[in-house]
Amino acid sequence: MIRYALTLEYDGTPYMGFQRQAHGPSVQQAVEEAGESVVGHGVTLHAAGRTDAGVHARAMRAHFDCEKPLPPFRMGEALNAKLRAAGESVAVLDCVEVAPDWHARFSCTGRAYEYVIANRRAPLVLEAARAWRIVAPLDADAMHEAAQVLVGHHDFTTFRSAHCQSASPVKTLDHLSVRREADHVIVAAEARSFLHHQVRSMVGCLALVGEGRWTIADLRDALEACDRRRLGHNAPPDGLYFVRALYPGE
Repeated sequence: MIRYALTLEYDGTPYMGFQRQAHGPSVQQAVEEAGESVVGHGVTLHAAGRTDAGVHARAMRAHFDCEKPLPPFRMGEALNAKLRAAGESVAVLDCVEVAPDWHARFSCTGRAYEYVIANRRAPLVLEAARAWRIVAPLDADAMHEAAQVLVGHHDFTTFRSAHCQSASPVKTLDHLSVRREADHVIVAAEARSFLHHQVRSMVGCLALVGEGRWTIADLRDALEACDRRRLGHNAPPDGLYFVRALYPGE
């Protein structure tokens, strides 16, 4: 049995999320079906994160076990051929053989996301469903200053989805920054793990700060309230990208 680790890029727009769903297509299903057609037996794909419907990935790490020995390069090429033929919005950027005890989820020591806000009046064409358009001018410096309130070890109940299955709302946010690139505002977040909707909820509240509708004190009060009803806004999935998974030795 060989374990292959994949690095996946995908447009989340046509999918109900990464994880298999009974009510629609998923990234997991697309890759598993491609894998099955390559190796001739069922495969189970495990990923570093489970992105929601409409959320994208630039470098999602995942793995599956295979009974058919193929060189990793050939495996990656074969998977891409099957995904392309099926019209899927998924690509295998890299494929390597890893140790049998390496696990895309449980071996992962850190995850990083970026959220893209298009801060402009014109409608989105090239970035439709790939960024959140906000017409009002955003103060990215004010957003970055406010973001530092959220960095550290906190109870993030306010920023947690009601459907979150995490055992605890307490997480350590290692990094949260906001920068402007021309008419785009980019929010970058890093942590060992995140709660369901945590990044989107933080971005939604930071956008209120950028518009001048919230102050830093308002954001701090929302955090300390530990109450989902105090959430200012939950950003849409369109602008969210899984960008990196960290592993020991990498």
